[in-house]
Amino acid sequence: MSEFGRRIRPSVEREILAAYQAEEQGQPGMAFSHLERAHILGQTSTVEHVRVHWHMFLWGIRHRNLGECLGQLIRIVGAAIGTAIGLVPQGNTGGTNVKPFQSMPIPPDLAALIEKARTSGK
Repeated sequence: MSEFGRRIRPSVEREILAAYQAEEQGQPGMAFSHLERAHILGQTSTVEHVRVHWHMFLWGIRHRNLGECLGQLIRIVGAAIGTAIGLVPQGNTGGTNVKPFQSMPIPPDLAALIEKARTSGK
């Protein structure tokens, strides 16, 4: 795993855990929003990018959302290959409700976490 991946992982993990907590509270939409935030944070780390898409796939299974499941299977493969060669659209939230290569604005709080992970240790 890259240095960036190691540094951003705790932030990604917090969002994934928040997603599962929201699901336990009967808030599947909020849960997916946390997974989208995790995706934005981890999308430039191959390991984190694939991991978040896996959790999105599992969300799709739990909510019987066939479209999300199929889309996430494709995105898992794309994340594994594309991230390694730099094909990552900035700010993309990772769900099937957005185009895979669509760039999007990064929320300021996430941008700050990403910047900190990029520059820590320099």
